[in-house]
Amino acid sequence: MVVKFAEPFLKAALLVLLLAVAPARAQTPAQLAQFLDRVPAGDIVPGATAYGPIRGDLPVAPAVKGNETLGWVFLTSDFVSTTGYSGKPIHTLVGVDGAAVVTGVRLVKHSEPIVLIGIPDSAIQAVTEKYAGLDLKAEAARGGSAHDLDIISGATVTIMVIDDSIVRAGLKVARLLGLGGLSPEAAASGPRKIIDQEQRETRDWTELTGDGSVRRLSLDIGQINAAFAAQGDAKAIARPEPGPETDTYIDMYAALADVPTIGLSLLGEADYANLRARLKDGEHALVVMGRGRYSFKGSGYVRGGIFDRIQLIQDDISVRFRDRQHARVGTIAAQGAPAFTEMDIFIIPADAGFDPAKDFRLQLLAQRAIGAIDKVFLTFDLGYRLPNSYLAVDPDAPGSQAETAVMAAVGADRQQTLWKRIWQDRTTDIAVLGVALAVLTGVFFFQMQVTRSERFTFWFRIAFLTFTLVWLGWTENAQLSVVNVLAFFSALTTEFSWDAFLMDPLVFLLWFSVAAALIFWGRGAYCGWLCPFGALQELTNRIAKVCRIPQFEVPWGLHERLWPIKYMIFLGLFGLSMYSLEAAEHYAEVEPFKTAIILKFQRAWPFVAFAVGLLLVGLFIERFYCRYLCPLGAALAIPARLRMFDWLKRYRECGNPCQRCAKECMVQAIHPEGNINPNECLNCLHCQVLYQHDQKCPVCIKKLAKRQRFEARAGSPKPEADWANAAERAPAK
Repeated sequence: MVVKFAEPFLKAALLVLLLAVAPARAQTPAQLAQFLDRVPAGDIVPGATAYGPIRGDLPVAPAVKGNETLGWVFLTSDFVSTTGYSGKPIHTLVGVDGAAVVTGVRLVKHSEPIVLIGIPDSAIQAVTEKYAGLDLKAEAARGGSAHDLDIISGATVTIMVIDDSIVRAGLKVARLLGLGGLSPEAAASGPRKIIDQEQRETRDWTELTGDGSVRRLSLDIGQINAAFAAQGDAKAIARPEPGPETDTYIDMYAALADVPTIGLSLLGEADYANLRARLKDGEHALVVMGRGRYSFKGSGYVRGGIFDRIQLIQDDISVRFRDRQHARVGTIAAQGAPAFTEMDIFIIPADAGFDPAKDFRLQLLAQRAIGAIDKVFLTFDLGYRLPNSYLAVDPDAPGSQAETAVMAAVGADRQQTLWKRIWQDRTTDIAVLGVALAVLTGVFFFQMQVTRSERFTFWFRIAFLTFTLVWLGWTENAQLSVVNVLAFFSALTTEFSWDAFLMDPLVFLLWFSVAAALIFWGRGAYCGWLCPFGALQELTNRIAKVCRIPQFEVPWGLHERLWPIKYMIFLGLFGLSMYSLEAAEHYAEVEPFKTAIILKFQRAWPFVAFAVGLLLVGLFIERFYCRYLCPLGAALAIPARLRMFDWLKRYRECGNPCQRCAKECMVQAIHPEGNINPNECLNCLHCQVLYQHDQKCPVCIKKLAKRQRFEARAGSPKPEADWANAAERAPAK
């Protein structure tokens, strides 16, 4: 019996967890094979007629003509981080010949919200195609800056990520294959060095800048105008920066703030202690200070966005900073420090591979408007090397060069255990979600006790939906999507990467809770309580009701013909995903989740208009999108057929003659005959409130009236007592 009971649950749990795992599949080493058949070999390496077999030791494929190898083709995301504005990798196929010259580039997959809207894919492709002819030998000699950066206005971050990934991945491949005379960089000899945490003396500004603890990049108006003039763009030259040539354009300083002496000197004791408390294992902190008329931060980034004017570069890695990795600094504590208009700390993540003991550079992107939306860009580097006095020998590091090489070879394996550190670092977030799920589970198990009070049920639901929208959605971006479902079926023939999936503990916990909920309560546990966009719809509708906006009830005949639309949308997306997952992901924008929740309406107007339009309709028809259009709800409703329990209590009189619950159901999930459609029910528990309401439910009203009559009779004198009393009062004969 136990096995029979558990089998459906295990099946559903496995199914839903696999749905969640699917988005991580692109992190496996076999990515190149997924994209080679999309681009003819001759488009990447001119003259090639086919691809040879992918090498076993390196994810590169030869581009051949007959028996002759004309070049090598690789996928940038196999070699370097290519995470863009969307937080997902940008996949680019690159060809390189024996002379270490790029022969062709093709953007094969991305999920960039800025590119997906407004900017045609052809414009991005045109930029990438210009990399044909890039000489990687020159890039190796000049640290990846031997070429001009061609940026499209409105897609700055995307183009910068593509540029960086092409150059750095190309250098890695060229060195590993020995192309153009390039060779792998020799492993550093001697013991590995780390930051010495014992040095904690403070220094003034002169000492910090004098020994290189704080490094500087300074440009005046004359220098920036000369740089744009040297670039040769006529429109940029025609719009020089106004003012005296000696005026400051930008005066920028940078330092590693997690070095105790530097951090204590610049931030002071209290702020340095706060920084140390914030830093997680393996993370580092960069403090950047600036003044002048040009901002190194800019004003274009939004919550969840990227600072597109600066990036950290070290060897073949680059780090771009998101808003969550940023904190403002109130004041610089070092004595003699100049006044700055911008003072900020940027966290270097643990998985970036950053080594504080090695040279790195902070690259500044300077831009000049040449039209209403068009801009021209230049890059400038602030080089940094931490003084040796701040370093100490790592006692746990191998001492020999051979051992160091071995450690470097297995360094990639750190990614497999990174998720464990992430879970440890996000203990508070995990605990908050765990408590929320436990509370919601308790409410469902003890729903009859909870719903005895109509007032408590109403305000508890409002509070929980507010938590779901604000914390789970807008703060943590834990919004599930139908893309997970589509990706699962696409990934059936590929390998799953559990490590990559576990990188987001909140999403993992949500999918696990969905798996359990599908067995016990159906899709309503997620759709009705844990979906941030669903919460946004319901809360805005509640406000509309308070403002006396009229509510429209869709006639039942029309309603039951409209709710299959979401299933049609899901099946259409599913069928399209069988042909092209990328196309299906594009059309999955029928979900407004990315616009309203992930990007918080910071998007192009067509997407914002679509999301706002759905919310406006929802002011008049409660949960309009959930009822008729949501493909995720449709996808969850299908496995919810495995549901083993009917928790919602009903009377025989429900539907015949009473229609109270059906009339008050916010999504019209109750049929006129009284049956609750589990595929449409959102488990709001309002019908259970009515089930026990002695002023609204006719059955309860009758029961109450009957009980009151009984109590009234029980409280009046009995006939025997009346006779006895009368006998006593009778006159004696």
